[in-house]
Amino acid sequence: MILYIKNMVSLRCKIRVKDELAKLGLDRSRVDLGVVRLIKKITLTQRKCLRENLRDSGLELLDDKRSILLEKIKNVIIELVHYTDDLPKTNYSDYISKKIGYDYTYLSNLFSEENGIDIQHFIINHKIERIKELIQYQELNLTEISYKLHYSSVSHLSSQFKKVTGISPSNYKIQNRKRYKTLENM
Repeated sequence: MILYIKNMVSLRCKIRVKDELAKLGLDRSRVDLGVVRLIKKITLTQRKCLRENLRDSGLELLDDKRSILLEKIKNVIIELVHYTDDLPKTNYSDYISKKIGYDYTYLSNLFSEENGIDIQHFIINHKIERIKELIQYQELNLTEISYKLHYSSVSHLSSQFKKVTGISPSNYKIQNRKRYKTLENM
């Protein structure tokens, strides 16, 4: 049996879901972002308890197909940008369409209608968050980050970063270091 869970976007969320399943005595074969594969069917009582327990963590058990499809789109993008080292060489629309099994135009229209932004802007926002993380880790320079996230150049990365955040990656790096030093001195 497969369950779909909204707002499940991190490893911490996966751990929380695993804990809740264990509390209810539900055996799972796999827990991925937004998707849980159970070994046995879940009872209505267990489903209700799981729904309530997940809600306390900001997670939501999904039932309708539209919500499930939207969550699949988000999870494919989040996993792609945040948890995959090798972004696809193809364009994102082909990748998402192939991964989910629906025409991209349909997915794009559905996503925009429901979320108020298009898939491309959702991807850009997550790429910017990933860039922030990589800057904070201080393991890669901007050229390496640009290459890792498949930007055509550091200039393209920088202009997109500034457009979304209002500051350049270099200024973000400086602000981040100042914040870190302030925290160290506390």
